[in-house]
Amino acid sequence: MAAQQFPLPEVQRLSGSVIRLLAGNPGKRVRAQCNNGSETTIWHCIISDCDFANQVSLFLLQYTLQGTNTYLVGRGAQRLLIDTGEGRPSWSAVLRELLAAEKATVKHALLTHWHRDHVGGVADLLKMCPEAQVYKHDGQEDQLTIEDGQIFQVQGATLRAIHTPGHTADHVSFLLEDENALFTGDNVLGHGTAFFEDLVLYLSTLEKMRNLGAGRGYPGHGAVIEDCEAKITEYIDHRRQREEEVFRVLKFGGLDNGKVRAATAAQGKPRPLSPADLVAVIYPDLAEELRLSASRGVLQMLLKLEGEGKVIRDGESEKWMVKGGKAAL
Repeated sequence: MAAQQFPLPEVQRLSGSVIRLLAGNPGKRVRAQCNNGSETTIWHCIISDCDFANQVSLFLLQYTLQGTNTYLVGRGAQRLLIDTGEGRPSWSAVLRELLAAEKATVKHALLTHWHRDHVGGVADLLKMCPEAQVYKHDGQEDQLTIEDGQIFQVQGATLRAIHTPGHTADHVSFLLEDENALFTGDNVLGHGTAFFEDLVLYLSTLEKMRNLGAGRGYPGHGAVIEDCEAKITEYIDHRRQREEEVFRVLKFGGLDNGKVRAATAAQGKPRPLSPADLVAVIYPDLAEELRLSASRGVLQMLLKLEGEGKVIRDGESEKWMVKGGKAAL
């Protein structure tokens, strides 16, 4: 089921110190990256309840909802900018108009992570604000490195950087201390659930983010999160539910406490299950073209369960079973 979406204004003041600019890139699409570096769009999709891992280079999933959120933060002549969109001319034109109206310039551009829909507008930003300093967790070339706990300050806003890996290894969130509000990047979205590269790391990061006790959340995509702590708890519970479902299918052969689905029941002796087998049971209505990506998310759950000693991998088939006994589908 797709997450409910509603239009967001292209530019909206969210508080006395925060203005959101949409990057002009709404949509949900998957791009395949070939060995020669070229890319092609292979399908358009609506996703909110599936688990995806973005660690395999074959696919780059772009799930932008109403578009990437970028934020102008502060009140004075110098502002902080969080993320830059993917480089759409419409975004840079709107930013130029907004800065003129605010009689302001960008002092620091802070990038939450490496995905193109967050960093693609850097060149356009530097054309209009050549003195701006660009920061990223592992800054490269002309970027400066963001240190965990680093403070960025302008009139009306003090931001504290927090390394929050999970969606990507370089992901950073920012706590707006003046409002006790958290810029969550792509770890926590305004709608639906987020994609992650490493489930164990992601869950640890979600706990870390929840413990900040932030009120509002300003996500990388989607609407403002009015109760950030509650939303993060919802994310943690969702991940645990999915993990429990994976384990139940391995242990019982289905989600109905051992009553194996007739359509997928193994004939003869029980057999171990692949991530694709698990996807077929847990997400029976998922479109065929999305199953490979969903399998990567399930694999992350299996790796976590393996690390906890709950499941093992069959060395020959690369399929999985509950430790101490095979699972039946």
